[in-house]
Amino acid sequence: MGQQRIFSVDLDEFDERVIAASNATPVIVDFWADWCAPCHAVAPHLAKVIDDLDGRVRLAKVEVDEGENMKLAGRYKVRGFPTVMLLRDGIELARFSGARPAQWIVEWLDQHLPA
Repeated sequence: MGQQRIFSVDLDEFDERVIAASNATPVIVDFWADWCAPCHAVAPHLAKVIDDLDGRVRLAKVEVDEGENMKLAGRYKVRGFPTVMLLRDGIELARFSGARPAQWIVEWLDQHLPA
């Protein structure tokens, strides 16, 4: 079956499921909050991109208001929501904030990941 393409993650499992996993497959991290309208607007676009890429990139969703997840936002100096980061080999390659359409996200990934 393999790993899920889109999954929720919290502080306790972030290092294993995101940082370590990004050594095998790049991971997009979506820092979001339920009260945030732009977070809900970008979510279906991120999901479409992940589906279209057919496993080449995974999406980790961090709900910042759950448990101690705000500590992750602090670790990465996230200043607003949504903030979307691209990690590969445990390193942040790029980020953007706010709602973006799927085509914009594809172009953003193309700039930061080799074909």
